[in-house]
Amino acid sequence: MTTDTNDLLTGDLKRNLLKMSIPTMLGFLLQSVYDIVDIIWIGRISSSAVAGVTLFSTIFWMVDILNEIIGTSSISLISQSYGSKDQNKTSLAIEQTLIFKALVAVIAAIIMLLTIKPLLNIFSKDTNVIQSALQYGYIRIFFLPIMFSSYTVNTALRCLGDAKTPMKIMIVSSILNVVLDPIFMFETIPGTSIPGLNLGVLGAGIATVISTVVAFIIGFYILISGKGKIKIKIKNIFKLDLEIDKKLLTIGLPSGVEMLFRQFSGMITIYFVSDYGTNALAAIGIGNKLFNFAFMPLLGFAIGSSSIVGQCLGAENISRAKETVKYSTLINISLMCLLTIMAFLFPSFIMKSFIKDPAVIDIGIPMIKIMTPALIASGVSMGLGSVFSGSGHNTPFMLSSLISRWGVQIPLIAIMVRVLKLPMNYIWSTFLIANIVEVIVVYVFYKKGTWEHKRV
Repeated sequence: MTTDTNDLLTGDLKRNLLKMSIPTMLGFLLQSVYDIVDIIWIGRISSSAVAGVTLFSTIFWMVDILNEIIGTSSISLISQSYGSKDQNKTSLAIEQTLIFKALVAVIAAIIMLLTIKPLLNIFSKDTNVIQSALQYGYIRIFFLPIMFSSYTVNTALRCLGDAKTPMKIMIVSSILNVVLDPIFMFETIPGTSIPGLNLGVLGAGIATVISTVVAFIIGFYILISGKGKIKIKIKNIFKLDLEIDKKLLTIGLPSGVEMLFRQFSGMITIYFVSDYGTNALAAIGIGNKLFNFAFMPLLGFAIGSSSIVGQCLGAENISRAKETVKYSTLINISLMCLLTIMAFLFPSFIMKSFIKDPAVIDIGIPMIKIMTPALIASGVSMGLGSVFSGSGHNTPFMLSSLISRWGVQIPLIAIMVRVLKLPMNYIWSTFLIANIVEVIVVYVFYKKGTWEHKRV
C-alpha cells in the first residue's frame, strides 16, 4: 500500500486534471453506453416500452437523491482526509460510506417497491406503458443497495487520486451489459440465429443488474485487498460511526436537495409532455438518455476537479484549487461546443439510431437542436461548481436548482402548455433558459468565495 498522498498536489496541474478527469469521463461514457443500448434495444420492442422505461427511470432517479447526498459528502470527507495525510481517517471515511449508504439503500428500496405502481399511474393510464415500466423496474429496485455500493467504491478510489481503476471497472461492466442485453431480451439475438431468453424489457433490467454486481465485486475486492492506496477492513464495515454518519447526511444535504428539485422538475416536465401523447414521451425518453450520455464528459471533469480541489483544500493550497477549476471549466465549454455542432449536423441520424418510428423521430429532431446548446451552460456550471463538492459547501447547488428550475423553467412550461397551449417545441427552449440562469447563480456563489474557507 503506497503512502504517497501528494499525487494531485504536486507537478503539472493540467496533467493532473487530465489524469483524473479523462479516465473518469471515459468510464462514465462507457457506463452510460448500456443505458443507451437498453433504449436502442427496447426501441425494437415498441414505443410503449420506451415510454414505460422513461417513466420508471424518471421516478427511480428520485431515490438516487440519497446516493447524491452521501456520495457528495464522502467526496469532501475522503479527499480532504487524504490530502491532509491522515490515512486512518481516510479508511474510516470509506468504510462508513459503504455501510451507511448500503443501509439507506435498503430502506429506500423497500419504500420504492411499495410506491412505484401508484406513482406510475399518475403519469400514464396506458396499461402497456405501465407494464413495461414495472417489468424493467422491479429488478432494478431490488438491487438498489448493490448499485449504491458500486458507486461508493469508485468514488473512494477517485478521491485517492486513482481514476484509472474505476474506469477499467466501468469498461468491464459496460461490455458485459452490452453483451447480455440481446441475450436476455430477444427470442433470437438480432443479426444471428443464436437463441435468446426472450424476456423483453425485463431482460434489459436483468442485464443491467448483473453488470452492476460485477462492478461492485471488483471494486470492493481492490479496497479490502490493499491493492489500492488505502486498505479498508471488513470488520469496520459493520460498525456505524454516528459522528461520521451525521456528516455523510449533512455535508451533501444541499446537493441532495438540489437533485430532488431537479429530478422533481424532470417529473413535472414529463407530466406536461405526456399531454402530447405516447410518441412525445418516447421522444423525451430518448432525449434524456442522449443528454445523460452527453453529460458524462462534464461529470468526469467535475469529479476529477472536485477530488483535486478537496485534496488542495486539505493541504491549504487555495490558488491551485482555483487554477484547477479554471482549466476544468474551459475544457467543459470546448467539449460541449463540439457536441452541439454534431447535434445540429446529424439530428436525424441520432434519432434513427434509437427508434424507427417516424412520428417519434419527427418530434425528436427539433428537440435535439433546441436542447443541446443548454449543455454549454451546464459545462460552465459543472466546472465552477466542482469547488463546492470539493470543499463541502454545497448550498449553492441547492439554490441554483431552486431558482433555475422552479423559479424559471416549470412556470414557463406550465404557461406554455396549459395557458398558451403552444406546440411542444417551446418546451425544449425552457431547458436552455433554465441552464443560463443556473450559470449566473453558480458564478455569483463562486466569486463570493465561501468555499475557500470551508472544511469538513
